Amino acid sequence: MKKLFLIVLLVAFSISSFAQRSDNDWYLNVGVNAINSLGSRSPIYHPGDWSFQFPVSAAVEFNWSENFSIEQAITFNGFNEDKLIDGVDLQEDYNYLSLDTHVKYYFGEHILGRNADWIDFYANAGVGFYHIDETNISANVGGGVLVWLNGSRTFGLRAQTIAKFAFNHSESGFDNNHYQYHLQAVFKL
Repeated sequence: MKKLFLIVLLVAFSISSFAQRSDNDWYLNVGVNAINSLGSRSPIYHPGDWSFQFPVSAAVEFNWSENFSIEQAITFNGFNEDKLIDGVDLQEDYNYLSLDTHVKYYFGEHILGRNADWIDFYANAGVGFYHIDETNISANVGGGVLVWLNGSRTFGLRAQTIAKFAFNHSESGFDNNHYQYHLQAVFKL
């Protein structure tokens, strides 16, 4: 309940900034993802064992001010037979579907100054719905970096990590806490 309150508070704070500055830019993000569901608290635990089966991800992002945006993402992936999820050896293949809504805060100018407009760092938080064997809802936190490949900031690449904390993790079986990593191309619409 505390996590949900924190998310609602963050969204309310973000919406209040809407009246201050408005860019109204839309972005499309398309790329690949990997899932670390190995039962470790380390986000970089055994990268060779992360799930990478049909790893498609896409997102639409609306940047309503200079520093804040909201994103809706969809992710597909899967787990092959004889792979591990939370230490359990799988006896069959499983598909992964995720729908996530995040509020993002871009803070790169606070670190690098306004002259480094070719790179953006951000933090994000939100909620997600995902399905492996059952369905679960998660509180998500993460961050990433966006590197612009042209001066007009219409095309770039981003790398992102999201930690997903399942609401019913003790009873959810495979649909448990996990990390998700994205590498995506970013297009300004």
